[in-house]
Amino acid sequence: MPDPTTQSNYLSISTEHVAFDWNVDFDRKIIFGSATHTLLVKDNIAKEVIFDSTDLDIASVEVAGGPVPFKLSEKHPVMGSALHVPFSKPIPKGTNVKVKVMYKTSSEAIALQFLDKEQTQGKQFPYLFSQCQPIYARTLAPLQDTPSLKITYSAKVTSTLPVLMSAVRVSPPSDGPAHDGKVIGKETVTYEYSQPTSIPSYLIAIACGNIRYKSFPKSEGKNWSTGIWAEPELIDAAYWEFSEDTNRFLAAEEDIVVPYKFGVYDLLVLPPSFPYGGMENACLTFLTPTLLAGDRTLVDVVVHELTHSWFGNGVTHQDASHFWLNEGWTTYIERVLQEKLHSPAHRGFSFLIGYKALQDALKQYEDRPKYQRLIVNFEIGEDPDDAYSSIPYEKGANLILHLERILGGLDDFLPYVKDYVNTFMGRSISTDIWKEHLYDYWGKHGDRTKIQTLDSVDWDAWFHGEGLSLPVEIEYDLTLAKQAYALAKRWDASRGKDIKSLDFQSNDLESFDSNQKAVFLERLQSYPPLPPAHLAYIGDLYTIAKTTNAEIRFRYYELALLDPTTPESKAVALEAARWVVGDDGTGIVKGRMKFCRPVLRAANRADPKVTKQIFGECKTAFHPIARRLIEKDLGIF
Repeated sequence: MPDPTTQSNYLSISTEHVAFDWNVDFDRKIIFGSATHTLLVKDNIAKEVIFDSTDLDIASVEVAGGPVPFKLSEKHPVMGSALHVPFSKPIPKGTNVKVKVMYKTSSEAIALQFLDKEQTQGKQFPYLFSQCQPIYARTLAPLQDTPSLKITYSAKVTSTLPVLMSAVRVSPPSDGPAHDGKVIGKETVTYEYSQPTSIPSYLIAIACGNIRYKSFPKSEGKNWSTGIWAEPELIDAAYWEFSEDTNRFLAAEEDIVVPYKFGVYDLLVLPPSFPYGGMENACLTFLTPTLLAGDRTLVDVVVHELTHSWFGNGVTHQDASHFWLNEGWTTYIERVLQEKLHSPAHRGFSFLIGYKALQDALKQYEDRPKYQRLIVNFEIGEDPDDAYSSIPYEKGANLILHLERILGGLDDFLPYVKDYVNTFMGRSISTDIWKEHLYDYWGKHGDRTKIQTLDSVDWDAWFHGEGLSLPVEIEYDLTLAKQAYALAKRWDASRGKDIKSLDFQSNDLESFDSNQKAVFLERLQSYPPLPPAHLAYIGDLYTIAKTTNAEIRFRYYELALLDPTTPESKAVALEAARWVVGDDGTGIVKGRMKFCRPVLRAANRADPKVTKQIFGECKTAFHPIARRLIEKDLGIF
């Protein structure tokens, strides 16, 4: 069936290439200009083309260079307004036609966040960045906004601030003078980009601000380049954090699958309101500044994002119902890389951490069990963001891990992975297509017991099962968790003792890395809530109640708010909510949804009035996607 989240007629006539000609207007907080589509007729004849659009102000439309009337349908609350462009006469199958749309975006476009200069690191210039996944590219441009369709694009973008896009820079050169030597913030420069590799529309991306570039050292024998973009105040720290590992990660990935095909792999460290840890925009991964830990302990997020270059950007899910093909595969391969780069114990440890996130997500959707499924059969017009959680990542990765183990182990499984990528690179597929290839491969490359093994899998339970557990119990390597588990067990056993009699030491966590500290706090959450005095003591003794490491801080707040009924929980809720919105002395909003959503949900259970008030006063500092989902979490409508 067609993608249920689009109103476009992409099955009848589809975009092959789109050329953007844009101007960025920071005063009005809009982008204006044109999108010129080169389309191919797929049906016997096409009488019109239908694009997705949301809140776009359409000025005019041209077909083959001549003006034509157009119609915007009534706005659907999720899918937006279909833009109908009729043709003067039917166009036959196999014909290319060009359609140019002149338009401007809304100042409230969900895909775009315009930041005031005060919200940036340098506090001198405003900033713009986009987030089009899953279905928000239609707020940036009139498009056939579905991952079922993969397109190339080119862009000319005129701005008073440097411009980045999810494509290869044509001009001016990335390693030349900033803003082509012009005065930043005053003089305009037109930036040109080309994306010759077909990508889904959700990977179209733009960022615009006072940003600088530093290239990473060239890897011998590789035909791709890598580098880092950030505000001037962060560029040196960002370079140090990521320069040592990025090329190593990319080269290791190529050894497992196939060569990297996008030519450029750059990183961009965004302002703190960015709602994700990373976003795998083609050629340009967007990253949260919370990864700048100063000790390279969080750089493995880059492994996940660059893995998307093969799983998601290369082999793409057909529509939101099959999102797990992107994230489940990416999470699985990310952890294979952990084993190759570090050790099997690190791979198991990552699965262990992920399993806690899976359990939390499954519990969150107990009242909406449809979203506990791996394949979510979305209704027409249903919002895919309502299902956004760790489930497609973790349940999907565990399914593939299960298959790896029952089919003979990692060494036997990796040749299949390479064949899978080679077979579907550049295509958009469904779960049925994936499963058919799985059976076909093992039928050709194994004895008949492999097919019998696949037949033994409870596919319905994996794809459509609901509830709080996986269809099979999967064991992980717990080597790196033993110390964290032991310390958590000691704290659990101490619950009946007076604080003054406890023998814990401030250096208990000294030998732990960030992930082990996280597992310690997560393990404590698996026990009944500790007394408030113990929780406060943990926060003070280990200085985790005030740590600047957000991965640790948000888990501490989850632990401290596990029992929202205690009198002390209200004070913790106030502190936690203030931390999220940046009212904690830092002025830095915790816009990454991994942190802000669970902390605000926990605070809301303890003190809903204060939590809603604090968020309400600062909600415009959050990205529109995060803002909408937090409002749903808190029951604000």
